[in-house]
Parts: sequence; structure tokens; C-alpha cells
Amino acid sequence: MTRPKIAGGSACRSTFLPFSAPWLGEEEVSEVSAVLRSDWLTTSRKTSQFEEAFARYVGSPQALAFNSCTGGLHTALAALGIGPGDEVITSDWTFAATANVICHQGATPVLADIDPRTLNIDPGEIERKITSRTKAIIPVHFGGRPCPMERILALAQSYHLAVVEDAAHAFGATYGGRMIGSLPSQAACFSFYPTKCITTGEGGMNTTADEELARRMRIWRMHGIDRDAWDRYQKGGAWQYEVVAPGFKYNLTDIASAIGLAQLQKAEYFQSRRESLVARYRLLLADLPLELPPPYEEGRNAWHLFPVQLKLEELSCTREEMIEALVQENIGVSVHFIPLHRMPYYRDRFGYSPSDFPVAEGAFHRLISLPLFARMSEEDQDSVVSALRKLTEWYARV
Repeated sequence: MTRPKIAGGSACRSTFLPFSAPWLGEEEVSEVSAVLRSDWLTTSRKTSQFEEAFARYVGSPQALAFNSCTGGLHTALAALGIGPGDEVITSDWTFAATANVICHQGATPVLADIDPRTLNIDPGEIERKITSRTKAIIPVHFGGRPCPMERILALAQSYHLAVVEDAAHAFGATYGGRMIGSLPSQAACFSFYPTKCITTGEGGMNTTADEELARRMRIWRMHGIDRDAWDRYQKGGAWQYEVVAPGFKYNLTDIASAIGLAQLQKAEYFQSRRESLVARYRLLLADLPLELPPPYEEGRNAWHLFPVQLKLEELSCTREEMIEALVQENIGVSVHFIPLHRMPYYRDRFGYSPSDFPVAEGAFHRLISLPLFARMSEEDQDSVVSALRKLTEWYARV
């Protein structure tokens, strides 16, 4: 792409500001060092401690650690018995992993369009897509804002469907007075990727109140090995074990769990930092030709992302040109998401086209995710705002 001609002068920053960055300290170093000096580096006591602490934090009876949110989603579907001939409805506005795991199970992903205001899956579109083959719904809590779960859970109950929440963005969010991860869905799946609200480097966690589902997920998570036999093996009491399902290798290591335990202690502070930065963004960007994310009054937004939509009718540039210009200003941004109907695999295999998803298609051409992370300073944020002000003035339609 040709670099756009923008206003002259030096960039708003002398160094590059990333879109996101983790915040790690001596607490994480100390926890990891203790594991490295122990006799066990993979899944053991530290992972169990992380699972227990996470379950307490979100208010769930059960939490199971995974090497990724993708692994957690896949395992939840496998444990629910989703397979060939089944359909699973999910959002068109998500990362590929959400739909990929449906395909891994031999099932068909059925994409639904989104609400133009929140960019979360539209419950009306979910109901329109339900057929006799539908077995589950995967709502995606985009950017950390929970989906309208009361309506989605009511639909699921009415049509006898399972609900597996893609909560990759939503650690710390609440809905109706309850934390995401404690709602009456079958499972909620979280991500600890480095850009997320807390991180383990790579990792994930599933929560559930269903003890039998938790038991099946434990089996599927670790090669299909019966968990009781595996526990005995870890304790050195027996070498026998039984493979009762063709399971996966999705366990989280104690090294990663050690990082997670330290991060969990800081989670409330990280959340308050994000909320403070969001409040400043709202104040400082209010007069620019941007559509800001709407307020969330039903609970607490985790604010994994701060997505804005360009008011292109007031600007003489495309979204792509604005991104390139921001990069020249040393501001890192991202796009969440390229809708799944645009991905060659889903477009070609399932015949999806832009006209099937008018809301997602329209939002895609306008959306930019601005830098937002807990260790970001107000000075960092001021440089983002200065760059946006400079560029929107430059590109303003006369």
C-alpha cells in the first residue's frame, strides 16, 4: 500500500507505542523461579492452585486450566458430544479459533451477524439461524463487553441448546451482578494470551458448574486419560492408566500457571487502570469524527479493547489509510476483527458472502482498536489522542 500523504512535521512520538503489552514484575519472576527450582515443570500443584484461585475469583465451582483458550473451546465442544452433522451458532465477528474448533469436531459453524451498537452477536440473528441440527451457541464477549446473556440463555433453554461462552476478552467482566465465568451456561472459556487482561504467556481457563462436564473436560484435555488413574500416577503410586477417549494435549504447565497466580493478584488493579484510561479516552476523543464504544450499564466491561469506528462520511481517507498514517506517527493499532465471512476457508467452504452479514461488513471498514493496556501511561495516551486529532483534521472533508 502506498503511504498516504499526511501533515508535515515530526511524529507525535519519538518511540513506537505498541497496541498492547503485558505488565510483568518481580512477583512473576519469583513465582516462576520457585517452579524452576522444583522437581516438576509441567502440570502439577501450581496449576491446581491457579485453577482454585481462578474459580474463587470469578465465583465458579470448577475451573480447568488449558494451554490456550482455543484448547478450552475445543475441549468443551468435545466433552459436550458435538460432532458430525451438528451445527453450532457463533458470531461472524470473532477470531478464527472460535469457528475453527467447531470444524475440528466435524460440526458446521453457522455464523450470525452482530448488533451494530455493541458489535456483539445479535440474539435475533441467533434465533433466525436455529435449525433441527443446532446443538450449541458460542457467544463471543467482544472487547470485554458481555453479550446479552439473559436473552441468549433463554433461547438456549427454549431450544434445548448448550451455551459455551467465548470469554477470551472478558476476564473481570460482570453481567447482571455476576462475573463472567459464573453464569448458568455450560462453560465459559478464557484466554491468557499476552494482550489479554491477565497473561500466562499462552494459556486459557474453562469454568463450569457442571461436575460431570468438568470430569469429561479433564479427560479430553489430557490424551483421554482417566483422571483418577493419572492422579495416582503423578503421586508415584501406580503406573497403570486407561485411555477412555481420543483426547488432546491441552494442559497448562506449572511455569505458565505460576505467572497466572501472580497476575491474578494484580487483576483488580489492572482492571481499574483500564477503566481509568477508557474514561480519559472518552473525554479526550469526544469531539473527533469517531464513534466510541457505547457505555455498558448492565455490569462491568473488562475493556480488553477500545475499538472506535471512523465516521468516514466526515473523512477523506479509508480505514487502511488512517492505520498507515497512525503507524507513521509511531502509534500501534489493530483491527478486531476481520469478519469470518471474509476468510477464504469459510467463504469458500460454506458459501458466505458480505451481503449475508451487512452489519459486520459495514463495521469492518470503519473499525480501529486503539492502544489500551494496564501499564500504558497517560502520556502514552495523550500521544494517541494527539495523533488522532492531527490526522482527523488533515483528512477532514472540506
